[in-house]
Amino acid sequence: MTRFVKLLILCCFPMAVWAQDANVRTGAQRTDVYLPLLKGKRVGMLVNQTAMISPSVHLVDSLLALKVNIVKIFSPEHGFRGMADAGEKVGNSRDARTGLPIVSLYGKHRQADAADLADVDVLVFDVQDVGTRFYTYISTLQELMESAAKFGKPLIVLDRPNPNGHYIDGPILDTAFRSFVGMQPIPTVHGMTVAEYAQMLNGEGWLAGKVRCRLTVVPCENYDHTTMYQLPVKPSPNLPNMRSIYLYASTCLFEGTVFSLGRGTDKPFQVYGHPLLPKNLFSFTPKSVPGAKSPVLMYSTCYGYDLTTIDPKADEIDLSFLLNAYRLFPEKARFFNNFFDKLAGSDILRKQIQQGLSAEAIRKSWEPGLQRFASIRKKYLLYTDF
Repeated sequence: MTRFVKLLILCCFPMAVWAQDANVRTGAQRTDVYLPLLKGKRVGMLVNQTAMISPSVHLVDSLLALKVNIVKIFSPEHGFRGMADAGEKVGNSRDARTGLPIVSLYGKHRQADAADLADVDVLVFDVQDVGTRFYTYISTLQELMESAAKFGKPLIVLDRPNPNGHYIDGPILDTAFRSFVGMQPIPTVHGMTVAEYAQMLNGEGWLAGKVRCRLTVVPCENYDHTTMYQLPVKPSPNLPNMRSIYLYASTCLFEGTVFSLGRGTDKPFQVYGHPLLPKNLFSFTPKSVPGAKSPVLMYSTCYGYDLTTIDPKADEIDLSFLLNAYRLFPEKARFFNNFFDKLAGSDILRKQIQQGLSAEAIRKSWEPGLQRFASIRKKYLLYTDF
């Protein structure tokens, strides 16, 4: 089966099966490798709904059944069960099923402190990422690594495939624009798994104060950077299928504009539009739904484009959506909001669009940075590259 045919299959079908490639074993599924590191230890786990080792078994439940002493759960954006809105502040709580305390590391309390880690001997990270700089799970990983280093706690990262791990693309972040949606000088699409990225954070001295985390990684088996892996669980509420995950690097930039990108519809990150666009275009109306309680342009009829009718590019960011939206929008002075530069990683892309540069010219400007990043990235790869 060719890579192109695989891509069409993945784009057409939602996350309805356990594994796209039955040969791939995630780090979490390799229990025999890391279980000895947990025996007799008090364990803190940073996990969410994606930390599954089979269709019905969560990693936490599996380890509890094996008598591992899990003392608490740390949760990233969207919470432990993955149902909170993007950006929604989730407080501490207790898991109804296991009774374990849950410490939220999203909001004002983003780093585990001395009190959080006082009763923890070892930390475990197992969260499915999607391979873009602005998806906040890698920011939470960095801050967990910094806490682990500060308080002398070892960290085990159980690796998972990157569904966008087969290419790198986009502008490199200027650290003057650092935020929780972009903390390091990497491109929009970095082409690394979370374990590879953790090694880069350590190796490049990018953790705060240039500290080094005592890091152990458990790699996937039978995976490489050409594997088109289908995620078995939604990584967050508004990435419901592989099409949304492939389009995410391109359409997430609309979060930095006045446009809707489909939150509050059944096609999040797969449509874009605004009430001021021509009314002969595709129309949709964002509504309040679980995972998108107050979407942009809620209850306003938007006119724009349905990207479920095209095959998403899986090897580069598609700038045509954003350039087309800017061209059609009649009130260009208010097209961008203050979030755009943080998502883009600098103010350069916004200015290039305002100046009328073509997609080709913009992409050309990315090349030197991508070449520099590629030479750094290769030092930390765990798998055969694309």
